[in-house]
Amino acid sequence: MAQQDTDQQHAGVLPVDDEGFVIDTEKTEERELAWREAGVSRPITVVGNPVLHKECGDVTEFDEELRRLVADMFASQHTAEGVGLAANQIGVGLKVFVYDCPDDDGVRHTGVVCNPRLVELPADRRRLDDSNEGCLSVPTAYAPLARPDYAEVTGQDEHGNPIKVRGTGYFARCLQHETDHLYGYLYIDRLSKRERKDALRQMAENEPRYPVVAND
Repeated sequence: MAQQDTDQQHAGVLPVDDEGFVIDTEKTEERELAWREAGVSRPITVVGNPVLHKECGDVTEFDEELRRLVADMFASQHTAEGVGLAANQIGVGLKVFVYDCPDDDGVRHTGVVCNPRLVELPADRRRLDDSNEGCLSVPTAYAPLARPDYAEVTGQDEHGNPIKVRGTGYFARCLQHETDHLYGYLYIDRLSKRERKDALRQMAENEPRYPVVAND
């Protein structure tokens, strides 16, 4: 089936609130569906693939090719039943991630961030949450990892407009996790050696539920 014209499908820009953060909680189902129906699902790269272990390049061209990549990322994320996906997880070394993720209140957030940077939080905002974390690039493995339960990311949308995104709880974890990916870090890189070894053991002992790229 031919891809749809993503320029026409996604010409709109997300509104912002009084503090300048994108409002990514409106028409989430409609927007996610439009993106993934315009895309093609690709297999997921897994730990050990070189593209996952180095910093990605900045997005400099905000064109139709980028929007086709974003559509493919939404399609791939949906196939893998994920809540966030970075471009290098489908083998593309560009700083862009997509998300379709609930926060701890069950509010759904859907959007695209190019060239993300995490905002350094003041000490009084750094309440840590040590919930379990998993990753589509480390399939079937989970480990507790302490991260701040609030996050802010600055970057650009798929049109090149500057944006700010913020999240709490599970969505905050997603924003941090996906930004990490684009700078060459997997969540298991933040674990102790013992915990990392256990995560890789879990991965080796189970079969992923979605297509992956086998490492040479």
